[in-house]
Amino acid sequence: MAGECRQDDPFDGILLVDKPSDHTSHDVVARIRGRFGLKKVGHGGTLDPSATGLLVLLLGRATRLSNYFLSSDKTYEGVMRLGVTSDSYDAEGIMTPGSDPSGITREQLEQEMAKRKGDLLQTPPMISAVKVKGVALYKRARRGEENVERKPRLIHIYEFRMTGFAPPEMAFVLRCTKGTYVRSLCHDIGQSLGCGAILSSLRRTQSGMNTLDKATPLDHLLTMEKTALQNLVIPMQQLINMPGGPRLDS
Repeated sequence: MAGECRQDDPFDGILLVDKPSDHTSHDVVARIRGRFGLKKVGHGGTLDPSATGLLVLLLGRATRLSNYFLSSDKTYEGVMRLGVTSDSYDAEGIMTPGSDPSGITREQLEQEMAKRKGDLLQTPPMISAVKVKGVALYKRARRGEENVERKPRLIHIYEFRMTGFAPPEMAFVLRCTKGTYVRSLCHDIGQSLGCGAILSSLRRTQSGMNTLDKATPLDHLLTMEKTALQNLVIPMQQLINMPGGPRLDS
């Protein structure tokens, strides 16, 4: 019956992790699985290796709730740097100087941000895991394929707000739907302003109803005993009983 859940294992649930930089989401999954001997561990929405913040891990039977967590809205805090470009649109790629951004004003940036609120068609960057004809775009890019046709995706930007302006950098908060490439937003704004821009840093603060303040840093988790970890797992039954909560995938 919908809404019912057999709770057999205390590790059937979700674990909120504060992911460090230089770890892929798969790295975090693998380390938690190996450290605690868990058979099933997945995640509810990937983060780029350089990004930090909230990563929702799905444990045991909670992996059946993946569609709910993958499709949830996300909130980020980030920093955009003007006057430089990158093949990956962030600080991890091959950097190329842009134009002098000293004449760019706060008002110009806010206007560009406002243009991108609401529904938006976004083309995935070449340095991404999106597959075209079964091959990831980043692999095509490494082979020197520069003009691979990519289908734009419909996303929605609920909030895109400047929180600080210290040229050549601008800090912001972004609330958006799944599948949004934040680095593409920065790149596109840089192109519109004619100076170039990259995503300098990114931290996810919310995924669906889950918030970063409830997450535990990965390094701390890895020092715990399994009994202590159990106290941090949010059980499936609790999730399913929440208003608007997930339902078991068929």
